[in-house]
Amino acid sequence: MNKKTLSIAGTIVNHDSSFTGTVIIDRDSGLISEIGGYSGTADIVPPNRCFILPGLIDVHVHGRQDATDEESYKEDFISLGNAGVNGGVVFVCSMGNTPKPPVDDATYDELAALAAASPIPVLLYAMIGPDTNPLFRSVPYKLCHARTTGKNDKIFFPTRLSIYKAAFRYRGHHVSNHCENLEILKECGHEEAHEARRPAHAETTSIDDALELIEYVFGFGKICHCSVPTGIEKIRAAKRRGVRVTCEVTPHHLYFDTSMITPENRHWLQMNPPLRSPEDRLAMIEHLRLGDIDMLASDHAPHTAEDKRKGASGQPHLDTFGPFTTWLIEKRYFAMSQIVRMASYNPAQFVNAFLPKEHIGLGYGRIGVGHVGSLTVIDMTTPVTVTKDMLKTKCGWSPFEGITFPGSVRHTIVRGHVLK
Repeated sequence: MNKKTLSIAGTIVNHDSSFTGTVIIDRDSGLISEIGGYSGTADIVPPNRCFILPGLIDVHVHGRQDATDEESYKEDFISLGNAGVNGGVVFVCSMGNTPKPPVDDATYDELAALAAASPIPVLLYAMIGPDTNPLFRSVPYKLCHARTTGKNDKIFFPTRLSIYKAAFRYRGHHVSNHCENLEILKECGHEEAHEARRPAHAETTSIDDALELIEYVFGFGKICHCSVPTGIEKIRAAKRRGVRVTCEVTPHHLYFDTSMITPENRHWLQMNPPLRSPEDRLAMIEHLRLGDIDMLASDHAPHTAEDKRKGASGQPHLDTFGPFTTWLIEKRYFAMSQIVRMASYNPAQFVNAFLPKEHIGLGYGRIGVGHVGSLTVIDMTTPVTVTKDMLKTKCGWSPFEGITFPGSVRHTIVRGHVLK
């Protein structure tokens, strides 16, 4: 193998085209230097029904590690990156709702130094709180409209009005929104079931607020982990009138629903926002197929089994991100190009805006000369059954344990280096 380049030949799939050819990556720059005709003598030649994709990108994960080291037992940036590689993910964007959140340049730099240990690149979100201000650099921001996982009160708001007051300081910045209305959550706090305490109208009411802020204050933004089709319809209407908004959906809101909850598995199936009805789940799958939902994002929340039994919300999904896409292909009839759109191309449009052009060339999200040479090879001939011993996440469990996905990740290539 030529140490200065890596070549891989086979079926290449972009969001808008597919062809058979050979990709050559310059390892020094990490960029694709050439695309030629198919060559059976390439360094890597996957078998038939393997597909070479622009590397999968997960724009919503929770790394848990920070300078306090209080939650590194759940995940650190090394294990986070290893789980991503295992799941075919070449780039992640990590939320900062940790004990010491990145709310200014000093805490952001501190966390970025820890994130540098990851085997795959990590882009950090800075957190917005009642008394925070924008950083002196271009970064994505996260705004929680209601309390969710996290111990630090600096990033949670006491009232809806306090959210609006803080938002005006972030005019012109890209803000991702966790949408649950805090007044409605307080009203429903007496309900016994987690799903009733965080009802759908808490999410959709908060989406209205987020869309108003994106349209009139921020200028552009993202709605995180949407779980109900009524929310998607609001976002779709906003897009039609020119609002620069995108949205995510998680694997758990596409695969699980309230009909699957039992007394035995309730703690494993708890997350914020919670699972919705079977009808909602199927509608979300259809919205994703139609392109109304822009991105598949895991909301990877690596709480340990003990944490889950104590009531922590969220599930780990990085190890299974790539295999999950094969379920969408085989069981929900998505095209491979649609997977590229939702898990590579559209997420890349988000991350490319925050990365130095001299480092990423033409950017992530496409297999083409000058683009980043980070690729995911999906193998549709080799099913994978999820077991504990295959997981790289430090929390050590998956909601998909015992489930067989119809395909697997054959290779994860990061800037010309084969990590799997």
